[in-house]
Amino acid sequence: MAERLRIMLLCGRSPRHLHVANALCEAADVVAIVNETGSAFSWKKLFKTLRPDNLLRKVWRWLRDRRRYTGNPEGRFFFADGVARLNHPELLREFPHINHPDVVALARELKPDLLCVFGTSLIRGDLLKEGRLGIANLHGGLSPEYRGADCTFWALYNGEPEKVGCTLHWIDAGIDTGGLIAHISPEVGADDDELKLFWRAVQTSAEVYAEFVRRLGEGEGFGQRQPHKGRLYQVKQRGLSQERQVDRSLRDGLLRDLTLPRRVTWFTAPAQKDRSR
Repeated sequence: MAERLRIMLLCGRSPRHLHVANALCEAADVVAIVNETGSAFSWKKLFKTLRPDNLLRKVWRWLRDRRRYTGNPEGRFFFADGVARLNHPELLREFPHINHPDVVALARELKPDLLCVFGTSLIRGDLLKEGRLGIANLHGGLSPEYRGADCTFWALYNGEPEKVGCTLHWIDAGIDTGGLIAHISPEVGADDDELKLFWRAVQTSAEVYAEFVRRLGEGEGFGQRQPHKGRLYQVKQRGLSQERQVDRSLRDGLLRDLTLPRRVTWFTAPAQKDRSR
């Protein structure tokens, strides 16, 4: 018998995150949308940020992203009028960080069937135990080969545009290592660049995420163990020389003769275990 799941959504605040949140609100009964403000202060965090190598990297990324995001291209990609908004702002709850004790308390109070994650910090500690059916995450790379940060960029850097995409997976204590639910690869065309490919992958993934939630409510099972460890990419690995190589590869025609359709691979399994039992 079909069941409309109660979900608690943990997501970022960029247009892409709000787009996915809106898609999930159509597919399930969302009991809360949790954002982390990043306002929690600690001396350890401050000293780490002010370390010369970290500070220079953050300044460089800020300058790069200021150039790339001028004119609100992400907002215009995901929202027809360019104004990113939640369809149900009354559900929004904000916390200093995603693993804050108050987030765990909220999950225990609301008792969602499923926690759905996209664009937050790494889920740790007691929050990993919440959700009757578990915690699903949308990751911006094809795991296990592309885990971690900037995976669309690294697929282009490695000359593998056919491996651009997103992974829907169950969350465990690792980084993008949980059981696979679906691989989602976007259309790829000759005029694409990193941001267009990433945003298109997220746009397609929003539909797949919503379909997963509906099918899970109908009793289908999802989740297959990742076949190998793959590779974890970190923010600090992406520097100016890597940026220049990707720019050069795109100018030299990396995508020139490549036309790939949208592709979705589901990883079905026995019905997900009810963790409340």
